[in-house]
Amino acid sequence: MPGHPSMATQMFETRGHAAIYQKYRFAPGKELQRTILSYLREKRINPAELVVDVVCGSGQGTCFLAEHFKKVVGMDISEAQIQEAREGPSMPNVSCLVCPAEELPFKDASVDLLTSFTAAHFFDTEKFMREAERVVRLGGCVAISTYTMDMSLRYGKCSEKLTQVFRECWDLLLKYSHHRIKLVLEVYKQIFEALPFPDKKRISDIFDKIPMTVAGAVGYLESSSPYQAFMKNDPEAAKSLLQETEKRMLEMMGVSSREIPVEFWVRHVCVLGCKAQ
Repeated sequence: MPGHPSMATQMFETRGHAAIYQKYRFAPGKELQRTILSYLREKRINPAELVVDVVCGSGQGTCFLAEHFKKVVGMDISEAQIQEAREGPSMPNVSCLVCPAEELPFKDASVDLLTSFTAAHFFDTEKFMREAERVVRLGGCVAISTYTMDMSLRYGKCSEKLTQVFRECWDLLLKYSHHRIKLVLEVYKQIFEALPFPDKKRISDIFDKIPMTVAGAVGYLESSSPYQAFMKNDPEAAKSLLQETEKRMLEMMGVSSREIPVEFWVRHVCVLGCKAQ
């Protein structure tokens, strides 16, 4: 990133990309939510006074947190994403600010829970972990999650073929992915190892069913950073790939409407840690 080589990689800077992200990205699924909340109960951190959601994007994870905790701060390095978050559904206990993951504007030992959803692979891991160690209070927790690349789509008897079409598109897009996507492909092992709390665990088999439509599944692909990189490189080929993917999906399902519901299955990996008292 010009001028700020030490800060997180910026992948969602433009207002147009942020708007697509807001429209098509989904909130943390029920199983992931349950995993995080049960861990916090086990560590007796409820109710948390201050929760910080690092690189909150347009606020999907922040909204989930706001339902359970007293004060939630969503932060992102992208002004466009924070603008989308501010224009989204407002909750009185949520505030948003623009800043990088590696320079958290909080006092030492002041944060009860530090979270990040589908973003930590873009951080400078070492610097972020130093900040986590600094701002999380004794007895406080960290929850860092992402969904993996092995998503699947289910619809009647054509689920397997539908998933194949979706993944073929994903595989083409991954050629344009940022090199740090490797941290997702290795299911956050490196991030788990870097977390400086001895009391920690990594759960990699959390499955969630996300209600979706064909349009939503294709929109999800459009919202991804590899697709946006492809668009910059070859806009016509990028648009054509999505149109062809949607056409193949609809033909396979034997339907004409892109608003037909499908089941979108994702697998989450979640790194959880508690700072020993």
